[in-house]
Amino acid sequence: MKLAFIIDPISALDPGHDTSVALMESAQAAGYEVWITQFDQLSVLDGQAWATLTPVSLKPVELVDGLWVATKDWFKLGDSQFQPLANMDAVWMRKDPPVTVSYLYTTYLLDYVDPQQTLLINHPRGLRAANEKMYALQFRDAIPETIVSQDKSVILQFVQDKGMAVLKPLGGKAGEGILLLQAEDRNLNSLIEISTHRGQEPVMVQIYLPEAQQGDKRIILLDGDPIGAVNRVPRGQEFRGNMATGGRVVQAQITDREKAICNQLAPVLKRDGLMFVGIDIIGGYLTEVNVTSPTGIREIDRLDNTSLGEKVMNWLVTAKQGLL
Repeated sequence: MKLAFIIDPISALDPGHDTSVALMESAQAAGYEVWITQFDQLSVLDGQAWATLTPVSLKPVELVDGLWVATKDWFKLGDSQFQPLANMDAVWMRKDPPVTVSYLYTTYLLDYVDPQQTLLINHPRGLRAANEKMYALQFRDAIPETIVSQDKSVILQFVQDKGMAVLKPLGGKAGEGILLLQAEDRNLNSLIEISTHRGQEPVMVQIYLPEAQQGDKRIILLDGDPIGAVNRVPRGQEFRGNMATGGRVVQAQITDREKAICNQLAPVLKRDGLMFVGIDIIGGYLTEVNVTSPTGIREIDRLDNTSLGEKVMNWLVTAKQGLL
C-alpha cells in the first residue's frame, strides 16, 4: 500500500510525541510506502488532485527509561515526484491547527481525490464541517452546559449565573487562549472583550467542571470505535491539562459513560467521513472533538505497552478492501 501524509515540515515534528510520526512508523513497519507532502505542494490538473510527494524512511523511536527517544537523523527523504494523489491507497490530512484559509482551500483541493479509489483520512467534507469546538454542540446529552456568543452581555450573564466558566476561542489549539472566568473577577469585562476581539468573533463558554483537576481524558476513535485513552492532568496552579501547557499524562481506562458517548458520536463521525478522531472528556462530559491532527498515540502506547498505529494499519487494509 502507498500512503501519503499531508503534514507540517517533517523537520519541525517531535518524533517522540507526534502522532503523525507514530502512524508513519507503523505504516513503514507494515511494509507500506510512506510519502509526505505539504499544503503548498498540492494542485488540481484536469479535474484531479496532484501533489509533489516525497518518500520518507524513518528510524523508529525507542523506549528508554520510560521515554521515547529518537536518533538525530530519524528520517531520510528520497526524491520528490509530482503525481496524482489517486496513486495513493490513502491520504492522511494531518496538518496541525489552527484551521486557516489555506487549510480550507486545501480541503477543496482534496475534493478532487476520488474517495471510491483513495481513502481520505479525514474526509475534507468532514474537516470543513467539524470545527473542533462547535462540532460537539450537536451531542447535547454528552456536553456540559455551553454557550457560544460574541455578545459580552450574554457571556457575562452566563458567568454570573454559573459563578465560574471556561472560555475557549473557536479556532484555538493546544490550550491556547483558554481562560478561566470567575464572576467576581474585576478583569472579567476586559477578558471577554479581548477574547471576542471586542465583539467581532464568537467564543465558546462552558460551565467549569471541577473534575478538570483530576484530568482531561483524550480518547482516540478509529472509525467510531474507541481504541485507547490517556488522561492529561494539570500541574500546579494551571487549570488546563493539555500536554502543550505542561499537563502530565497518566494511564487511563475508558468508562461505561465514555463508551456511551463514543457510541453516540460514532454514526455521525462515520457520516462525515471522520475516521481518526480524538475526543476530550472531563468528568464524564464531552468537551471537544479533535479532527485535524488528533494526538495521543505516543503517550497511550508508552503507558499501555501497545501499538495503536499497528491497529490503525490493520484497519486500513480492511477499509481499503471496502472500496474495491
